[in-house]
Amino acid sequence: MSGSAQEEVIVCRCRDVTESDIRKAINDGFNTMELLKRKTKAGTGTCGGRTCLPHVRRILADETDKAPEEMGLTRTRSPVIPVPVRFTAGEVTGEVNDND
Repeated sequence: MSGSAQEEVIVCRCRDVTESDIRKAINDGFNTMELLKRKTKAGTGTCGGRTCLPHVRRILADETDKAPEEMGLTRTRSPVIPVPVRFTAGEVTGEVNDND
């Protein structure tokens, strides 16, 4: 793969973050998973990082000459808006109630 083609590889489709964005951030000193997430917003989209964070982790390991297992993970954060407990418990009613 040529250098210009590699730069256009999309790592995070939710936030449109490219591999070159990730590598530039690492070279600018954002050298942990948490810092990369904050700088590039990779992992903050709809998928919550399930799709892109393994790729970000691999790129970080490659750039720092470490094993991916050494990279750690990002912090898990609670939802910004309250979620009724019945949704986290798995209750599905098919009804919409704006008063919850």
